[in-house]
Amino acid sequence: MENRIATLASLLPEEADAALIISEVNRRYFTNFVSSLGYLLVTRNGAFLLVDSRYDEAARLLALDCTVLLFRNLSETLQDVITQQKLTCVLLEGSAFTLNEAEKIEGIFQKAGASVIRSALLDQLIGKMRIIKTSAEIEKMRSAQRLTEQAFTETIQLIKEGVTERELALELEFRMRRAGADGVSFDLIVLTGAHTSMPHGVPGYTPVQYGDFILFDIGATADGYHSDMTRTVAYGKPDNVQKRVYRTVQTAQQLALDALHEGVSCHEADAAARSFIDAAGFDGKFGHSTGHGVGLEIHEAPSVSPRNDFVLRSGMVVTVEPGIYLPGKCGVRIEDMVVVTADGYINLAALSKDLIEL
Repeated sequence: MENRIATLASLLPEEADAALIISEVNRRYFTNFVSSLGYLLVTRNGAFLLVDSRYDEAARLLALDCTVLLFRNLSETLQDVITQQKLTCVLLEGSAFTLNEAEKIEGIFQKAGASVIRSALLDQLIGKMRIIKTSAEIEKMRSAQRLTEQAFTETIQLIKEGVTERELALELEFRMRRAGADGVSFDLIVLTGAHTSMPHGVPGYTPVQYGDFILFDIGATADGYHSDMTRTVAYGKPDNVQKRVYRTVQTAQQLALDALHEGVSCHEADAAARSFIDAAGFDGKFGHSTGHGVGLEIHEAPSVSPRNDFVLRSGMVVTVEPGIYLPGKCGVRIEDMVVVTADGYINLAALSKDLIEL
């Protein structure tokens, strides 16, 4: 892993000589170490990861590019580091601190003669780093995607009349974990019949019936990195409405994929799918964004939405997931996770998007 801490230190504004990071996901991003609690203090000369006794031994073995310090009294340990490093002003990870936590930390720093900056600046600096994925990060997401596809391929063979949404979701998670996944990217979505019209419905005890569409929005994690994929399959022969909805979504998704490349804006990519769906007679039946970033979190920047003028760059990983939802009838979503390139995209999903009829 490249030294991300050194990169962040080089990006610190002139008025700050350190940054304090407390969110679990960003601590992991910079040190490759996972813990529920910890304080990462990045200075221009190095970094210090403060942990309690639960994580001391593991952090010393696994944390990268930082000095691990065991704290029993956070205030005393932080003040010691501030004094030793002669810090005068520290940038706080604004989105991670509650008001009470920020005031507590500010008091600790003031006792050591240092001030803090509470703003969104550090979040923005880290966001700019995390939004471009390295080849190693992409490979981890590719691994997560393969685990997802394997579990999906195995699980759809179990579909029969009477099997419930919940049973299929549990089978998927079991098969992902058995194959080597850390876990699931989110609470897996498996919906059947009329429930497929709810984009983020919750799997329940509704049984599959002949003629149903079954929507799978699923993902696994590998070494902390997420995958995200949606496929809609038919149990039995779909009717003409179902076929038309599916064909429309499939075409819209390909149009959005074809629009992707470095330099295109998020709203332009979204419009490629949305305008086709609207023109096909389904205006208002596609309510969510066309996609979102993926990485150490399942939802990251950028949002591929009609309101986002953000311009895509090579190395960003986004989903492309248009859908059509007809309340009381059916819904279809098709989703791939792709890497944006200079002249297009690399699709991390290998599964066909032709309608599967079981």
